[in-house]
Amino acid sequence: MFKCLSDYLWQSLVPLIFFSFVWMLYRFLDEQEKVAAIKKQHTEMELKFLKSQIDPHVLFNNLNTIYSYAIEKPNEVPEMVLMLSDNLKHVLYDSNSKTVALEKEIQFIDNYIKFQKLRVEGVKQVNYLKEIDGYNYEIAPLLLISIIENAFKHSTLNSTISINIEVKNSELVCVCENGFKEVQTDEKNGIGLRNLKKRLELIYPDDYVFNVEKAETFKVYLKLKLQ
Repeated sequence: MFKCLSDYLWQSLVPLIFFSFVWMLYRFLDEQEKVAAIKKQHTEMELKFLKSQIDPHVLFNNLNTIYSYAIEKPNEVPEMVLMLSDNLKHVLYDSNSKTVALEKEIQFIDNYIKFQKLRVEGVKQVNYLKEIDGYNYEIAPLLLISIIENAFKHSTLNSTISINIEVKNSELVCVCENGFKEVQTDEKNGIGLRNLKKRLELIYPDDYVFNVEKAETFKVYLKLKLQ
């Protein structure tokens, strides 16, 4: 009788334990999927919020430049409007994608720097150098603009702004250097380099190097592994 009872319990408990384990494993995996989905949604929302903080600064600077030239040098305004149109398209449409073609992002930077050169003409010296081995890469949109806009915004009068962008062997290196005042901080504006740092952590967690140095000049170094 004891042997029969033992065999019965064994035959009953083993399937019960097995199916209980399978059920618990299924619930665990289901919960993990839900957590992953929530994290992904949170990341996407945070990225959209960070990008939304950048857009107005880029556009307002360009509009101010066009306004001043419409008064002083109206003949140059049509070309500037076309450049602004390209930048608007990039900010409003192209940047909604997770990545954009490197060529589009560099064109966006080119246009922005052209605007800024006009705006600071006679007040600041701008040295812009590009060395790009090819454009068959993708990059997260509106990353480099944070570095470059920061240099123009906080550089001192009668100073030099140096911007170097190099793309080689699937790596992008952007180095931006400018004279600065001691009051130059991101805390004042709430956006800028801290914003960029957060986006890099979300998009390129293991594929970037980002350094900021404050000595005689303010220097920002960014290296990215491109797709």
